[in-house]
Amino acid sequence: MKLEGLNINIAKEILKIKDDGYVYHRESQYLEFKENFTLAALADYFRDFAAFSNNNGGYLVFGVKDKPKRELVGLGKKASERFDDVDPEKITGHLLECFANKIDWENDIFTVDGKRFGFFYIQKAIKKPIISKKDYKDLKNGEIYFRYGGRTQKIQHAELESIIEERIQQQNRNWIDLVKKIGAAGPENAAVLDTERGIIEKNEKQILVVGDDLIKDFKFIKEGEFSEKDGAKTLKLIGEVQSTDRIEIIQKIKENKFKDYPLASRELWEKVKHRNSTIKQNVFYEIIRENNIKHNPNYCNHIFRNNRQQKEYQDNGELPGGTPCIYKESAVELIGRIYENR
Repeated sequence: MKLEGLNINIAKEILKIKDDGYVYHRESQYLEFKENFTLAALADYFRDFAAFSNNNGGYLVFGVKDKPKRELVGLGKKASERFDDVDPEKITGHLLECFANKIDWENDIFTVDGKRFGFFYIQKAIKKPIISKKDYKDLKNGEIYFRYGGRTQKIQHAELESIIEERIQQQNRNWIDLVKKIGAAGPENAAVLDTERGIIEKNEKQILVVGDDLIKDFKFIKEGEFSEKDGAKTLKLIGEVQSTDRIEIIQKIKENKFKDYPLASRELWEKVKHRNSTIKQNVFYEIIRENNIKHNPNYCNHIFRNNRQQKEYQDNGELPGGTPCIYKESAVELIGRIYENR
Protein backbone atom coordinates (compact mmCIF):
# COMPACT_ATOMS: atom_id res chain seq x y z
CA MET A 1 0.00 0.00 0.00
CA LYS A 2 1.25 3.45 -0.88
CA LEU A 3 1.03 5.58 2.26
CA GLU A 4 0.20 9.15 1.31
CA GLY A 5 -2.11 11.65 2.99
CA LEU A 6 -4.15 11.12 6.13
CA ASN A 7 -7.46 9.25 6.44
CA ILE A 8 -9.01 6.39 8.40
CA ASN A 9 -7.95 3.74 5.86
CA ILE A 10 -4.31 4.76 6.11
CA ALA A 11 -4.60 4.87 9.92
CA LYS A 12 -5.95 1.31 9.97
CA GLU A 13 -3.17 0.15 7.65
CA ILE A 14 -0.47 1.67 9.87
CA LEU A 15 -2.06 0.20 13.01
CA LYS A 16 -2.65 -3.24 11.48
CA ILE A 17 -1.83 -6.06 13.91
CA LYS A 18 -0.38 -9.52 13.34
CA ASP A 19 -1.83 -12.82 14.56
CA ASP A 20 0.19 -12.49 17.78
CA GLY A 21 -1.57 -9.21 18.60
CA TYR A 22 1.39 -6.91 17.99
CA VAL A 23 1.61 -4.14 15.38
CA TYR A 24 2.64 -5.38 11.95
CA HIS A 25 4.63 -2.32 10.81
CA ARG A 26 7.98 -1.41 12.31
CA GLU A 27 9.31 2.09 12.73
CA SER A 28 10.93 3.03 9.44
CA GLN A 29 12.01 5.95 7.28
CA TYR A 30 8.36 6.97 6.96
CA LEU A 31 6.97 5.87 10.35
CA GLU A 32 7.65 6.81 13.99
CA PHE A 33 5.67 5.59 17.00
CA LYS A 34 5.18 7.47 20.29
CA GLU A 35 3.39 6.04 23.30
CA ASN A 36 2.22 9.39 24.67
CA PHE A 37 1.65 12.96 23.46
CA THR A 38 2.82 15.99 25.39
CA LEU A 39 3.32 19.60 24.37
CA ALA A 40 6.55 19.65 26.41
CA ALA A 41 8.17 17.39 23.78
CA LEU A 42 7.39 19.61 20.78
CA ALA A 43 11.07 20.19 19.94
CA ASP A 44 11.57 16.42 19.70
CA TYR A 45 8.55 16.14 17.42
CA PHE A 46 9.85 19.03 15.31
CA ARG A 47 13.07 17.09 14.65
CA ASP A 48 10.94 14.30 13.21
CA PHE A 49 8.90 16.81 11.19
CA ALA A 50 12.07 18.16 9.58
CA ALA A 51 13.57 14.69 9.10
CA PHE A 52 10.48 13.28 7.36
CA SER A 53 10.18 16.43 5.26
CA ASN A 54 13.80 16.15 4.09
CA ASN A 55 13.21 12.54 3.05
CA ASN A 56 9.94 11.42 1.42
CA GLY A 57 7.47 12.41 4.11
CA GLY A 58 6.11 10.25 6.90
CA TYR A 59 3.84 9.67 9.86
CA LEU A 60 4.27 10.43 13.55
CA VAL A 61 1.79 8.22 15.43
CA PHE A 62 0.85 8.61 19.11
CA GLY A 63 -0.66 5.82 21.19
CA VAL A 64 1.64 2.97 20.12
CA LYS A 65 4.11 1.42 22.54
CA ASP A 66 7.24 0.54 20.57
CA LYS A 67 9.35 -1.38 23.09
CA PRO A 68 9.81 -4.18 23.91
CA LYS A 69 7.08 -5.01 21.38
CA ARG A 70 4.80 -2.80 19.34
CA GLU A 71 1.42 -2.62 21.10
CA LEU A 72 -1.69 -0.53 20.49
CA VAL A 73 -2.19 1.18 23.85
CA GLY A 74 -4.06 4.27 22.65
CA LEU A 75 -3.90 7.77 24.08
CA GLY A 76 -5.07 8.41 27.61
CA LYS A 77 -7.85 10.92 28.25
CA LYS A 78 -5.54 13.87 29.02
CA ALA A 79 -3.15 13.12 26.15
CA SER A 80 -6.11 12.74 23.80
CA GLU A 81 -7.50 16.11 24.92
CA ARG A 82 -4.09 17.75 24.43
CA PHE A 83 -3.91 16.34 20.91
CA ASP A 84 -7.44 17.57 20.16
CA ASP A 85 -6.38 21.03 21.34
CA VAL A 86 -3.40 21.25 18.96
CA ASP A 87 -3.57 24.65 17.25
CA PRO A 88 -2.29 24.27 13.64
CA GLU A 89 -1.61 28.00 13.41
CA LYS A 90 0.66 27.96 16.47
CA ILE A 91 2.48 24.79 15.38
CA THR A 92 3.07 26.25 11.91
CA GLY A 93 4.29 29.47 13.51
CA HIS A 94 6.81 27.55 15.63
CA LEU A 95 8.01 25.60 12.61
CA LEU A 96 8.55 28.79 10.63
CA GLU A 97 10.54 30.22 13.54
CA CYS A 98 12.68 27.10 13.90
CA PHE A 99 13.33 26.06 10.30
CA ALA A 100 14.30 27.60 6.97
CA ASN A 101 11.94 26.49 4.18
CA LYS A 102 8.37 25.38 4.67
CA ILE A 103 7.18 22.15 6.31
CA ASP A 104 3.71 21.06 5.15
CA TRP A 105 1.80 18.86 7.58
CA GLU A 106 -1.63 17.87 8.80
CA ASN A 107 -2.96 16.11 11.88
CA ASP A 108 -5.99 14.12 12.95
CA ILE A 109 -7.10 11.68 15.61
CA PHE A 110 -8.67 8.31 14.77
CA THR A 111 -10.44 5.66 16.82
CA VAL A 112 -9.32 2.12 15.99
CA ASP A 113 -10.46 -0.94 18.00
CA GLY A 114 -12.02 1.39 20.58
CA LYS A 115 -8.78 3.30 21.22
CA ARG A 116 -7.76 6.79 20.11
CA PHE A 117 -4.55 7.46 18.18
CA GLY A 118 -3.05 10.80 17.18
CA PHE A 119 -1.49 11.20 13.74
CA PHE A 120 0.77 13.80 12.19
CA TYR A 121 1.38 13.42 8.46
CA ILE A 122 4.42 15.35 7.23
CA GLN A 123 4.71 15.86 3.49
CA LYS A 124 7.89 15.64 1.46
CA ALA A 125 9.30 19.17 1.26
CA ILE A 126 8.91 20.99 -2.02
CA LYS A 127 12.07 22.96 -1.33
CA LYS A 128 14.90 21.14 0.45
CA PRO A 129 16.78 21.03 2.67
CA ILE A 130 14.79 22.01 5.76
CA ILE A 131 17.45 23.61 7.98
CA SER A 132 17.23 24.42 11.68
CA LYS A 133 17.81 28.16 12.10
CA LYS A 134 17.86 28.53 15.88
CA ASP A 135 18.89 26.74 19.05
CA TYR A 136 15.69 25.48 20.67
CA LYS A 137 15.90 22.62 23.18
CA ASP A 138 17.05 19.62 21.07
CA LEU A 139 17.25 21.68 17.86
CA LYS A 140 20.61 23.17 16.91
CA ASN A 141 21.17 26.14 14.65
CA GLY A 142 22.40 25.07 11.21
CA GLU A 143 21.66 21.36 11.59
CA ILE A 144 19.76 19.35 8.98
CA TYR A 145 17.79 16.32 10.14
CA PHE A 146 16.98 13.29 8.01
CA ARG A 147 14.85 10.22 8.50
CA TYR A 148 16.76 6.97 8.25
CA GLY A 149 15.33 3.52 9.00
CA GLY A 150 13.42 3.97 12.27
CA ARG A 151 15.66 6.81 13.38
CA THR A 152 15.93 10.60 13.12
CA GLN A 153 19.46 12.00 13.08
CA LYS A 154 21.69 14.60 11.47
CA ILE A 155 21.93 14.10 7.75
CA GLN A 156 24.88 12.20 6.27
CA HIS A 157 26.88 13.38 3.27
CA ALA A 158 25.29 10.98 0.73
CA GLU A 159 21.74 12.14 1.46
CA LEU A 160 22.71 15.82 1.59
CA GLU A 161 24.53 15.48 -1.73
CA SER A 162 21.41 13.85 -3.22
CA ILE A 163 19.20 16.73 -2.00
CA ILE A 164 21.57 19.31 -3.47
CA GLU A 165 21.68 17.46 -6.80
CA GLU A 166 17.89 17.16 -6.89
CA ARG A 167 17.55 20.89 -6.21
CA ILE A 168 19.96 21.74 -9.04
CA GLN A 169 18.07 19.48 -11.45
CA GLN A 170 14.72 21.02 -10.46
CA GLN A 171 16.12 24.50 -11.01
CA ASN A 172 17.32 23.43 -14.46
CA ARG A 173 13.89 22.01 -15.28
CA ASN A 174 12.24 25.27 -14.18
CA TRP A 175 14.49 27.24 -16.52
CA ILE A 176 13.78 24.83 -19.38
CA ASP A 177 10.02 25.12 -18.84
CA LEU A 178 10.16 28.91 -18.67
CA VAL A 179 12.29 29.23 -21.81
CA LYS A 180 9.95 26.87 -23.70
CA LYS A 181 6.92 28.91 -22.69
CA ILE A 182 8.62 32.09 -23.84
CA GLY A 183 9.69 30.32 -27.04
CA ALA A 184 6.13 29.13 -27.71
CA ALA A 185 4.81 32.68 -27.35
CA GLY A 186 7.78 34.18 -29.15
CA PRO A 187 10.39 36.33 -27.40
CA GLU A 188 8.94 39.43 -29.06
CA ASN A 189 5.52 38.67 -27.56
CA ALA A 190 6.50 37.62 -24.02
CA ALA A 191 6.25 39.78 -20.93
CA VAL A 192 7.64 39.22 -17.43
CA LEU A 193 5.71 40.02 -14.25
CA ASP A 194 8.08 41.39 -11.60
CA THR A 195 6.29 40.82 -8.29
CA GLU A 196 9.03 42.55 -6.31
CA ARG A 197 8.72 45.85 -8.20
CA GLY A 198 5.09 45.38 -9.15
CA ILE A 199 5.56 46.04 -12.87
CA ILE A 200 5.10 44.20 -16.15
CA GLU A 201 7.94 44.77 -18.56
CA LYS A 202 6.84 45.02 -22.23
CA ASN A 203 3.93 46.85 -23.81
CA GLU A 204 0.22 46.15 -23.35
CA LYS A 205 -0.15 44.11 -26.56
CA GLN A 206 2.24 41.44 -25.43
CA ILE A 207 1.57 38.15 -23.65
CA LEU A 208 1.99 37.80 -19.89
CA VAL A 209 3.96 34.69 -18.93
CA VAL A 210 3.35 33.64 -15.30
CA GLY A 211 4.71 30.50 -13.63
CA ASP A 212 2.14 27.80 -12.76
CA ASP A 213 2.75 28.06 -9.00
CA LEU A 214 2.51 31.86 -8.99
CA ILE A 215 -0.62 32.10 -11.11
CA LYS A 216 -2.61 30.09 -8.53
CA ASP A 217 -2.05 32.82 -5.95
CA PHE A 218 -3.56 35.59 -8.07
CA LYS A 219 -7.22 36.51 -8.54
CA PHE A 220 -8.25 38.06 -11.82
CA ILE A 221 -10.96 40.72 -12.09
CA LYS A 222 -12.42 42.61 -15.00
CA GLU A 223 -12.11 46.35 -15.31
CA GLY A 224 -14.58 48.06 -12.99
CA GLU A 225 -14.72 45.14 -10.53
CA PHE A 226 -12.82 45.00 -7.27
CA SER A 227 -11.29 42.39 -4.97
CA GLU A 228 -13.66 41.32 -2.22
CA LYS A 229 -10.82 40.70 0.21
CA ASP A 230 -8.88 43.75 1.29
CA GLY A 231 -5.20 43.44 0.48
CA ALA A 232 -5.61 40.37 -1.77
CA LYS A 233 -3.23 40.01 -4.73
CA THR A 234 -5.13 41.20 -7.79
CA LEU A 235 -4.33 41.83 -11.45
CA LYS A 236 -6.43 44.22 -13.47
CA LEU A 237 -6.80 42.89 -17.00
CA ILE A 238 -8.03 44.59 -20.15
CA GLY A 239 -9.13 42.02 -22.71
CA GLU A 240 -9.27 38.25 -22.40
CA VAL A 241 -7.07 35.98 -20.31
CA GLN A 242 -5.61 32.79 -21.72
CA SER A 243 -4.05 30.17 -19.46
CA THR A 244 -0.51 29.08 -20.26
CA ASP A 245 -1.88 25.52 -20.10
CA ARG A 246 -2.96 25.99 -23.71
CA ILE A 247 0.63 26.08 -24.85
CA GLU A 248 1.67 22.51 -25.55
CA ILE A 249 5.05 21.81 -24.03
CA ILE A 250 6.91 18.56 -24.61
CA GLN A 251 9.82 18.01 -22.27
CA LYS A 252 12.21 15.17 -23.02
CA ILE A 253 14.50 14.11 -20.21
CA LYS A 254 17.34 11.81 -21.15
CA GLU A 255 18.33 9.66 -18.25
CA ASN A 256 21.13 7.16 -18.04
CA LYS A 257 19.60 4.98 -15.35
CA PHE A 258 22.42 2.50 -15.17
CA LYS A 259 24.94 5.25 -14.58
CA ASP A 260 23.03 6.57 -11.56
CA TYR A 261 21.68 3.16 -10.45
CA PRO A 262 24.44 0.64 -11.24
CA LEU A 263 23.46 -2.16 -8.84
CA ALA A 264 21.03 -4.98 -9.55
CA SER A 265 19.30 -6.53 -6.53
CA ARG A 266 21.82 -9.37 -6.34
CA GLU A 267 24.77 -6.99 -6.54
CA LEU A 268 23.21 -4.82 -3.81
CA TRP A 269 22.84 -7.86 -1.54
CA GLU A 270 26.47 -8.89 -2.10
CA LYS A 271 27.77 -5.41 -1.24
CA VAL A 272 25.58 -5.17 1.87
CA LYS A 273 26.74 -8.64 2.95
CA HIS A 274 30.36 -7.57 2.45
CA ARG A 275 29.77 -4.45 4.58
CA ASN A 276 27.78 -6.25 7.30
CA SER A 277 28.91 -9.86 7.40
CA THR A 278 26.30 -10.97 10.00
CA ILE A 279 23.22 -9.84 8.05
CA LYS A 280 20.87 -12.55 6.79
CA GLN A 281 19.26 -12.33 3.37
CA ASN A 282 15.71 -12.40 4.77
CA VAL A 283 16.59 -9.43 7.03
CA PHE A 284 18.09 -7.62 4.03
CA TYR A 285 14.81 -7.90 2.10
CA GLU A 286 12.83 -7.07 5.24
CA ILE A 287 14.73 -3.78 5.61
CA ILE A 288 14.08 -2.92 1.95
CA ARG A 289 10.36 -3.62 2.38
CA GLU A 290 9.82 -1.93 5.76
CA ASN A 291 11.69 1.23 4.76
CA ASN A 292 10.00 1.54 1.37
CA ILE A 293 13.41 1.64 -0.33
CA LYS A 294 12.06 0.27 -3.62
CA HIS A 295 9.84 3.35 -3.89
CA ASN A 296 12.50 5.91 -2.93
CA PRO A 297 14.15 7.44 -6.03
CA ASN A 298 17.07 8.57 -3.87
CA TYR A 299 18.11 4.90 -3.75
CA CYS A 300 16.13 2.86 -6.27
CA ASN A 301 14.73 3.01 -9.80
CA HIS A 302 12.79 0.57 -11.97
CA ILE A 303 12.99 -0.88 -15.45
CA PHE A 304 9.43 -1.07 -16.78
CA ARG A 305 8.57 -3.23 -19.77
CA ASN A 306 6.25 -0.61 -21.25
CA ASN A 307 4.70 2.82 -20.69
CA ARG A 308 1.48 1.31 -19.32
CA GLN A 309 3.33 -0.31 -16.42
CA GLN A 310 5.11 2.93 -15.63
CA LYS A 311 1.84 4.91 -15.64
CA GLU A 312 0.13 2.35 -13.39
CA TYR A 313 2.98 2.63 -10.91
CA GLN A 314 2.81 6.42 -10.96
CA ASP A 315 -0.96 6.29 -10.40
CA ASN A 316 -1.22 3.72 -7.60
CA GLY A 317 2.30 3.19 -6.29
CA GLU A 318 2.17 -0.60 -6.87
CA LEU A 319 5.09 -2.20 -8.71
CA PRO A 320 4.00 -4.78 -11.32
CA GLY A 321 5.26 -8.24 -10.48
CA GLY A 322 8.69 -9.06 -11.83
CA THR A 323 9.71 -5.43 -12.40
CA PRO A 324 13.53 -5.27 -12.05
CA CYS A 325 14.81 -2.81 -9.47
CA ILE A 326 18.20 -1.12 -9.74
CA TYR A 327 19.95 0.71 -6.93
CA LYS A 328 22.41 3.48 -6.21
CA GLU A 329 25.64 2.81 -4.33
CA SER A 330 24.26 4.90 -1.44
CA ALA A 331 21.66 2.18 -0.81
CA VAL A 332 24.46 -0.06 0.50
CA GLU A 333 25.34 2.39 3.25
CA LEU A 334 21.66 3.09 4.05
CA ILE A 335 20.76 -0.58 4.51
CA GLY A 336 23.94 -1.16 6.50
CA ARG A 337 23.14 1.70 8.91
CA ILE A 338 19.54 0.50 9.35
CA TYR A 339 20.76 -3.02 10.13
CA GLU A 340 23.26 -1.70 12.69
CA ASN A 341 20.55 0.39 14.36
CA ARG A 342 18.27 -2.67 14.64
